[in-house]
Amino acid sequence: MIEIQPYLFFEGRCDEAIALYREVLGAEVQFLMRYGEGPEAPPPGMLPPGSEHKVMHATLQIGQSVVMVSDGMCSGKTGFGGFKLSFNVADAAAAERVFRALAEGGQVEMPLGATFWSPCFGMLEDRFGLGWMVSVPGPQP
Repeated sequence: MIEIQPYLFFEGRCDEAIALYREVLGAEVQFLMRYGEGPEAPPPGMLPPGSEHKVMHATLQIGQSVVMVSDGMCSGKTGFGGFKLSFNVADAAAAERVFRALAEGGQVEMPLGATFWSPCFGMLEDRFGLGWMVSVPGPQP
């Protein structure tokens, strides 16, 4: 069976993203390797000078999901267009807490509110430009 795992490139802000997702989502770092720790150095000119401390690859466990992350080419320009990461929380209080924390420094696209498929649903982009959909499962009360 095929398992698809997101691989997110934060272009120089990976440590900051990991810290946020650990705090807000309870992410656990399963593996982390920095460019300077790799078995061989990146080809000359691939990364800006001083990037050896940036994240080459990390694996995060978030609930039952695995998300892989990296600083990529450390360009400083993230580009997360065309998709969002979606997850459910137990109740409206949890949705509000997580939504508010992820939205800090980002942009709310659809405020939390009742929909025909959920008593509490909202969409946002976090401070890294990554899109999220937060939902409480169940029909509207």
